[in-house]
Amino acid sequence: MFPVLQLGPLALQLPGLFTLLGIWVGINLIEREAPRRKLPAGTLRNMVFFSLLGGIAGARLGYALGFVEVYAKDPLGLISLNPHTLAPFEGAVVALIVALIYGQRRHLPLYPTLDAFTPGLASIAIFLGLANISSGDAFGAPTKVPWAIDLWGASRHPSQIYETIAAALIFLVIQRLKSRSPFPGFIFTLWILLTSIGRLFFEAFRGDSVLIFDGLRSAQVVSLVFAVGAMLGFHLLARRQYSADAS
Repeated sequence: MFPVLQLGPLALQLPGLFTLLGIWVGINLIEREAPRRKLPAGTLRNMVFFSLLGGIAGARLGYALGFVEVYAKDPLGLISLNPHTLAPFEGAVVALIVALIYGQRRHLPLYPTLDAFTPGLASIAIFLGLANISSGDAFGAPTKVPWAIDLWGASRHPSQIYETIAAALIFLVIQRLKSRSPFPGFIFTLWILLTSIGRLFFEAFRGDSVLIFDGLRSAQVVSLVFAVGAMLGFHLLARRQYSADAS
């Protein structure tokens, strides 16, 4: 849509800029949240750093596994700065594993740590939406609605805008409720639930969905699983807190 901002001789790649800005804002929010959860800000900062390194490496290797022949001929492509050659899901899984290992080694309490990370994660989701708006990725399905946008040779749902607005609203809810958590893990679980519901709904307007099982959208299936898991998590965490209060 507008992937490059030209400032004189300087060409700024907006998708990458929004992504980096989102990471910077997210890290700052995590550090500000640490004292509220009685966690060492420096340790959380290091956790974010190592998770990012692991996530980027995992995302690149995950992408490369799908194009083994290409990277076998050009192994230096593994260290390319191109953000389009990253696999987000594989990167997120590796980043989560690195964070869990680091947190365990530093004896960080799991649920307060997840709650401390949530405002940062919620803010990053907004900037990733802005990155998609600027790049034209995550585009919508063809439509005739009055607010359709012309993209990739068709009038489409502005699905990137839908998802960015949803991410902003979720961020506001998290900011509003983060100081009113009834039990550790509440804020993180709430973010997972709201994000999953949002993706479950807005995926229906996407034009780049991966279909499985004769027409089911894979992202909706995954979102439904996460939403159910979050609701189950609410139940288990609330029961855990009730048992702790009773004792």
